[in-house]
Amino acid sequence: MTARRGVALTPMETRRDVIVKAAVLADELGYETFSVPEGWGLDSTPILAEIALRTARIRLASGILSVWGRTPATLAMTAATLHQVSEGRFVLGLGAGTRALAEGFHDTPFERPADKLRDAVAEVRALLAGEPARLHRVPGARPLRLGLPPAPGIPIWVAALGPRTTRVAAELGDGWIPALVPRDRLASWASDLGRLREAAVPGAGAFTVATGPITVADENPDAARDIAAACTAWYLSAMGDVYARSVSSQGYATQVGAIIAANPRPSPRRGIVPPAARPVLDQLAVYGTRDQVRELFKPWDEAADVVTALLPPGIPWPTIEATLVAAAPPG
Repeated sequence: MTARRGVALTPMETRRDVIVKAAVLADELGYETFSVPEGWGLDSTPILAEIALRTARIRLASGILSVWGRTPATLAMTAATLHQVSEGRFVLGLGAGTRALAEGFHDTPFERPADKLRDAVAEVRALLAGEPARLHRVPGARPLRLGLPPAPGIPIWVAALGPRTTRVAAELGDGWIPALVPRDRLASWASDLGRLREAAVPGAGAFTVATGPITVADENPDAARDIAAACTAWYLSAMGDVYARSVSSQGYATQVGAIIAANPRPSPRRGIVPPAARPVLDQLAVYGTRDQVRELFKPWDEAADVVTALLPPGIPWPTIEATLVAAAPPG
């Protein structure tokens, strides 16, 4: 089996020049995908356009665009434009995000997120297929079509962790891009979604599972572990309750509780994972020397279609470079 690898970043990574530089290196190293996130800092779409103009082969994904921050029409325009700029290499990643982001940044009530996600995916797909906009709030208006050539082939990958949003991913998406899924739970979860997809859409096309561990390579394995631990602790103790709840439900509630207790004032670069919670770190992260990282990626290759190395924010360029080289697809 040929290993398929991707790269992803966190919303806390706001060094535009570093993001672009990492994407160019990932393209040279043979990675399949490069995913640029969007939270409350950089707008990911112009960065994706810049990367598209500086790379030749790698697929570029929005990972993710929030359905609260853009209308379906805006999402469709964005996807069609990036599809053109990248010469067909764009993947539209959509998700409902978190309550903190929807309400605290976009000033939008976080109500019925799975329904919001389902409607957005369906409406964006219809617009990209050349259909007129589906109007709800002004039904008497004349519905318009996207003023660009239809692009129904743009893949839509859905970020989801809860039971209702993962159902949306299975039924309407071309792929699933969850974050922070324990490695040993991923294959069975993906298999469940595959069965759900087949029941909902018999004969549906390929469904891509693209996810992977927080990844750090360093000559000093202890330094790599500390960076991975800080990022893990931040996600479980500071990013609302979505990740903590998800990992807890996978059988790690005690360890997640210990991480939260150990980080009363979370920081994306100074968090800790106490020894008792080490099993969670080893399920969510890959860290160590270059050879150790390469070896630890092998079990992930069995669980996901595209194993995505998630780079912690703020790490120096030499560490990013070492990590990308270590996690690159073999050969």
